[in-house]
Amino acid sequence: MEDKTFDWHQAAGKQWDGRASFWNQNSKAMWDEGSRKEIIPFFDRYLDAGASVLDVGCGDGYGSYKLMRAGYNVIGMDLSVEMIAKAEQLVDGNQLSFVQGDIVHLSFADERFDGIMGINVLEWAENPLHALQELDRVLKTGGKVCIGLLGPTAGPRNNSYPRLYGEKVICNTMMPWELKRLVEEEIGWKTTGGKPVYKKGVSEKEATSLPEELQQALSFMWLFLFQKE
Repeated sequence: MEDKTFDWHQAAGKQWDGRASFWNQNSKAMWDEGSRKEIIPFFDRYLDAGASVLDVGCGDGYGSYKLMRAGYNVIGMDLSVEMIAKAEQLVDGNQLSFVQGDIVHLSFADERFDGIMGINVLEWAENPLHALQELDRVLKTGGKVCIGLLGPTAGPRNNSYPRLYGEKVICNTMMPWELKRLVEEEIGWKTTGGKPVYKKGVSEKEATSLPEELQQALSFMWLFLFQKE
């Protein structure tokens, strides 16, 4: 029987509230020199100078801060109240703002943003299609979307393992090749770019000789660039 008392998004918010301090201690290193260091340069190749960008699932806001430093007008949004409290410490006179909110119920007007960045956020959505439909609503025609989705080798994927015991989990199992199909067939965005992020045991130079699906199967995270047509 279906558990009517389980609220996925409430549970996700509570979990990330509890992880806010740990995340805040590590995010700068991830964005500056770790697994997220290539995201802003990748996205920057496709965005016009001064573009308005929504950083959805912004966490403690350091990625939003880096987008702002790259010359964009940025609003960061996250489900976690504690994450937003951490993020707001980065404002301090910068042209940067943060709001608490849910990806499936965005509080922004239609066609509000030139670009959207969502790194490791769709994994935590109960219904990724609904989340993508909301992103499509607030994105301008011609707008660019950078999505980073955890690949099969990513440690955080362990969060979905308890589902095998029938337990409720807040991490879905969507893979990069499934996201691409969902976006192209249901949302209608065009895939215009992609980039792998691998663990140290995988040579990107050697992996490039493989078909894209196999490259994605080896990935820690796959970066997509989509465009709304």
